[in-house]
Amino acid sequence: MQIYMVGGAVRDALLGRPVNDHDWVVVGATPEQMLAEGYLAVGRDFPVFLHPTTREEYALARTERKSGRGYRGFVVESSPEVTLEEDLSRRDLTINAIAQNPEDPHTLIDPYGGRKDLQAGLLRHVTDAFREDPVRILRLARFAARFADFTVAPATLELMRQMVADGEVDHLVPERVWQELARGLMEAKPSRMFEVLRDCGALQVLLPEVARLWGVPQRAEHHPEVDTGVHLMMVLDMAARLDAPLTVRFACLAHDLGKGTTPADMLPRHIDHERRSAELLHDVAERLRVPVDCREIADVVAREHGNIHRSGELTAAPLVRLLERCDALRKPGRLPDILQACECDARGRLGMEENPYPQRPRLLAVLAAAQSVVTREIAAKAAAKGLAGPQVGDLIHQARVQAVAQWLAANPA
Repeated sequence: MQIYMVGGAVRDALLGRPVNDHDWVVVGATPEQMLAEGYLAVGRDFPVFLHPTTREEYALARTERKSGRGYRGFVVESSPEVTLEEDLSRRDLTINAIAQNPEDPHTLIDPYGGRKDLQAGLLRHVTDAFREDPVRILRLARFAARFADFTVAPATLELMRQMVADGEVDHLVPERVWQELARGLMEAKPSRMFEVLRDCGALQVLLPEVARLWGVPQRAEHHPEVDTGVHLMMVLDMAARLDAPLTVRFACLAHDLGKGTTPADMLPRHIDHERRSAELLHDVAERLRVPVDCREIADVVAREHGNIHRSGELTAAPLVRLLERCDALRKPGRLPDILQACECDARGRLGMEENPYPQRPRLLAVLAAAQSVVTREIAAKAAAKGLAGPQVGDLIHQARVQAVAQWLAANPA
């Protein structure tokens, strides 16, 4: 039995990046031997074990054979006869197919040239077995977002295009698509993920609502970059620059979907695109089974980002109504994410990357002023007068408008 460290830990160590997780492959062992050594079996589809002390994953060397469509269409075979080279051959990219013997850490097992590709900044498939698993398209795109200065090998890009043409991407399950998209959105340059998916044709299959944004013009006085797809990529990269959470980054992705459905005779204006964006967002969220917190923030941003951009021009009553539409008075903890997504939208434009976004601190202060109203006291006084329901709500709304008006008077723009 021989144990090797493989995959991301070896890759990141060679790149001088922090190594957070270790993956191990075990050659020449049986499941019975692993259990006898105290390892805990956890693999459902193939033999994976947890180390009795470190709890890191140890997988028996294995091969795969294509048996059907999609990433689940495999028969996995594991036996003591499977060699390390055979195990590495089934991996996605050469930079992930490097192994290291922990007993001799200066010696690398690199049968597919992964170290050379690391030095060249190249994302290249290991073997043609890459084509058998469509998830690898998403994984490669995610790695492109992480290693933004790497390029995709021409042969690999062509292979990905063939996979899309063959319909492999059509068989990806929603949960796995969302998992990879979410991880890619959280990388250092998320725009690269979408550029790669677009280059190979997978974006049109997975997110046609996003794919159609390229080539759609916007008014140059508001968007010097003009192209809506280019703007979206700038917004996503601004979200990464501001270290935004996933809820914000997904809201950025979905905020302008409606511009892809603007009638040609209306361009470059996009009247009512906010409503259309919210409708398309609902379709995307349902299709990919996006988590509730992400879809709720994205819905508000899609509907209200234009009004939030213009909020500096609003008086007290419209400001309170804006807060109510954002559900900020009932769920105030969401407003910072909503405003950060709007800031990314405002600064994700050519030449505007360094602009301040005063709407963000101003609306947070307006929310604090509206929250200063003691609603229990108003409700109690209304009850004493025999008022209830909508009448109480109107009184609370009016009190909040008054409180915001007082704040505005004390803090003129």
